[in-house]
Amino acid sequence: MADPTTYRPAAGTIPTDPGVYKFRDVHGRVIYVGKAKNLRSRLTSYFADVVSLHPRTRQMVTTAASVEWTVVGTEVEALQLEYNWIKEFDPRFNVRYRDDKSYPVLAVTLNEEYPRLFVYRGPRRRGVRYFGPYSHAWAIRETVDLLTRVFPARTCSTGVFKRHRQIDRPCLLGYIDKCSAPCVGRVSADEHREIVEDFCDFLAGRTDQMIRKLEREMTSAAEELDFERAARLRDDVGAMRRAMEKQAVVLGDGTDADVVAMVGDELEVSVQVFHVRGGRVRGQRGWVVERSDDDSMGEQVSQFVTQFYGAQVDLDASVQIDDGRARGESIPREVLVPELPDDQAELQEWLSELRGSRVALRVPQRGDKKALFDTVARNASEALTQHKLRRAGDLTTRSAALTELQETLGLDQAPLRIECIDISHVQGTDVVASLVVFEDGLARKSDYRHYSIRQAAGEGRSDDVASIAEVTRRRFLRHRQDQEAPERPAVDPESGRPRKFAYPPNLFVVDGGAPQVHAASSVLDELGVTDVAVIGLAKRLEEVWVPGDDEPVILPRTSEALFLLQRVRDEAHRFAITFHRSKRSKRMTESVLDGVPGLGRTRRTALVTHFGSVARLREATLEDISGVPGIGMATARAVAAALSGDTAADGTAPDGDVPESADPVYTSDRVEETTGDRAP
Repeated sequence: MADPTTYRPAAGTIPTDPGVYKFRDVHGRVIYVGKAKNLRSRLTSYFADVVSLHPRTRQMVTTAASVEWTVVGTEVEALQLEYNWIKEFDPRFNVRYRDDKSYPVLAVTLNEEYPRLFVYRGPRRRGVRYFGPYSHAWAIRETVDLLTRVFPARTCSTGVFKRHRQIDRPCLLGYIDKCSAPCVGRVSADEHREIVEDFCDFLAGRTDQMIRKLEREMTSAAEELDFERAARLRDDVGAMRRAMEKQAVVLGDGTDADVVAMVGDELEVSVQVFHVRGGRVRGQRGWVVERSDDDSMGEQVSQFVTQFYGAQVDLDASVQIDDGRARGESIPREVLVPELPDDQAELQEWLSELRGSRVALRVPQRGDKKALFDTVARNASEALTQHKLRRAGDLTTRSAALTELQETLGLDQAPLRIECIDISHVQGTDVVASLVVFEDGLARKSDYRHYSIRQAAGEGRSDDVASIAEVTRRRFLRHRQDQEAPERPAVDPESGRPRKFAYPPNLFVVDGGAPQVHAASSVLDELGVTDVAVIGLAKRLEEVWVPGDDEPVILPRTSEALFLLQRVRDEAHRFAITFHRSKRSKRMTESVLDGVPGLGRTRRTALVTHFGSVARLREATLEDISGVPGIGMATARAVAAALSGDTAADGTAPDGDVPESADPVYTSDRVEETTGDRAP
């Protein structure tokens, strides 16, 4: 634990101008970013009596080893710079408003010849238009089911679409008129795109004019005695009205606002946002985050608005397409919040610049907006209650687990950074390893690494031990080289970011018992790494092995420390299996295709990349195979012939490959082969 007085700058050297400051730890990593109207006043508050500080602030200043600041011209510039640095450095002591889940959205693939409607979760893509987020996927499916009778757009996957185009027969939705069946040419590409654009216009809020248009057509059809068409139009109008009823009218027509509510206690804050577009609630999002400090409600609002809308604008810019949408389209004209922050004017100016028009930050006082805000606040309170029920004591659990590990293993400090390695292979072939990283008890997936083992592996546990030694050496050799090379500092002087793995973990975990631990420990001794603790977690009895001890450490089954170690080990196991399956699948595909006339390494690689596995390639038609760039029909026939004869009559695969019926069972140290049902 560092003493803040060792790096406290002299008060007279700190400017009184607005600016942004960064705290760094002993390895040069940025652990906290903040802004201030007066840098001297703000930074001086961090170096008061440590006992009087908030627990999280106290932990931050005792973890830090230095502080630096950047002076800017205005508070708006400070706001922008703070957001950019939080996004760039991802400091672990800043509150991170990240969803506890991936909210589903309705995606429309406008970048395809025949656009498709489907439920989607994940990162945004260029050329795809998104509506939402929605709280539940079933809400999207219900809406699409209602509207496809009015806007019969394609909802099938690419594979289904191609298959029905080949057989020249529509799917069930085409027969019941919930799809215009572009796969069989019932409508042209331009006609289908027009249907999809009308669908997007309806979801974007242009509902009244569409309903009026259908009603006029219905009246006209009735006057012409075309009662069948009039009845169909009547049903279409009813479907559109039912879809609109699912989004209750809450505010006047044209209201464009986000309603933000925050409910919290001394440890956590629940945030709920309702997105109101065209007077209707179009989406809802929620977070439960740790309270970073004894900040006021206004300061919390400022932090949330900066991070949330900055990220939304970055997302808009990454998926912008030529359909007239602006870069700041996700920012509404009005943001309703529980309390106005001190930097309200700067926030409004910043949001207005991002949107390109005036944005107001207000507290609702009366009327419909106040009633809606109360509803959002009740949702935030309920979300906080449910979170506490699901994860009782979650905030203290990680701290308790790390403290228990420190005390049990006799470490100098709590293991804030834990790394774990695991080995996977099939009877000594395709040996791979994974390395996962946990910081503050949470997975840090951006630091994950996987390795292809260079040593020739055979059968037996000794090869697992050798593999662990190799991975340990490769991981820490780079760290030692960086330490010994003054021209390669731990922190890149240009970007300000730490170099990859330029700093060691506090605790290094291997999956295994005494032999594996001894192998890793011996490598660290050989490299002269003395500030990293090594342990092993044996899977059968969940024993913790420490180097040099003849008996393992047995943690209680209810131990939070044991639960944390299990999570770390299981994550390393999962990551190793994922990489192993990918590598093994590619090897099997390439081995089956060896010797096919006209199929060299480049074309084999193209087939492997396109289909991904032997099973998928075997199921592909000649047209699918010949559709791969560089593969002609003659080569496709040769590939199909090779695949049809790659299994012998006795069910075994040639060249040592696994037959199609074989189902690999993965364990923490190896992968065993069985046939038939998966072993328990």
